[in-house]
Amino acid sequence: RDAYQRVLVQDIYRAQSLERIVKTGSCDCATRFPTWDIAEGTFRENHADADRSTMLQASDIYNRRANDLRPQAQAICEAAGNW
Repeated sequence: RDAYQRVLVQDIYRAQSLERIVKTGSCDCATRFPTWDIAEGTFRENHADADRSTMLQASDIYNRRANDLRPQAQAICEAAGNW
């Protein structure tokens, strides 16, 4: 169970990071690599009591979101020399 929790937090972090880059149009270090507090809070509020299957489904959703945003975020970061 702990492994699935850690993976889910990582997936949340990645999706939130890419969302911030696209939303702000900035790829500075604070935007691309913020503290883990927000992702951990999202996990605690929405997923902490979930079972393995539900966590896997949530990871899939966050990964899809991140993959959809990746091309836009990559273009922003490449323009900033930060990819």
